[in-house]
Amino acid sequence: MRQKIVRHEPMDLSIYLVTDTVMCGKFGVAATVSAAVGAGVTAVQLRDVDATDDELVRLGRQILAVLEGTDVPLIVNDRVHLVEAMGAHGAHVGQLDLGIDRARALLGPTAYLGLSVQTVEHLAAAREQADGALDYLGVGPVWATGTKLDAAAPGGLERLRRITSLSPLPCVAIGGITLENLPQVRRAGAAGVAVVSAICGQPDVAMATHALRAAWDGAS
Repeated sequence: MRQKIVRHEPMDLSIYLVTDTVMCGKFGVAATVSAAVGAGVTAVQLRDVDATDDELVRLGRQILAVLEGTDVPLIVNDRVHLVEAMGAHGAHVGQLDLGIDRARALLGPTAYLGLSVQTVEHLAAAREQADGALDYLGVGPVWATGTKLDAAAPGGLERLRRITSLSPLPCVAIGGITLENLPQVRRAGAAGVAVVSAICGQPDVAMATHALRAAWDGAS
């Protein structure tokens, strides 16, 4: 029987890695996660839209093995129904994915749940519907991104600042975030940055993550 996950503390969203199996290449997703967590990543989202359910569960279990002994949670993108089978810590859904109420019902009361929002209107709808069901919001894309082909139009720093100022939930920013613009994101009120290509596929994953961690810590 899998251990029940207890959601005692809010997530540390500061450096939030979203995995990309193709970008990780021969180094592999689990090895990328291991190196990144060792260098300062605080949350991991497993995202692979091309994997079958069985493949995603296997990959998730590999990631959980390298996360063992850390406080870093594993969040599953979109496929809420796989969280329990995988043993993950929660899920993240988009505007067109499973609804908040249904996702929370599948997850139970203890797992983490995040929601992507792109606009102030999305935020308002989430505040009306969520009723304590959500733990955080993913806000973006802030800038144009090549890692998610169906991403919405970028909203820029001003929209990010507007949403973070109105949100009762912590917000992690995503979309086009680099080492150079990361400090601006923190100063816009984000509780963290979600990155893909800034870590996945980098020649030295640990060094790239260390740099992001230092930039975030230095922007406070």
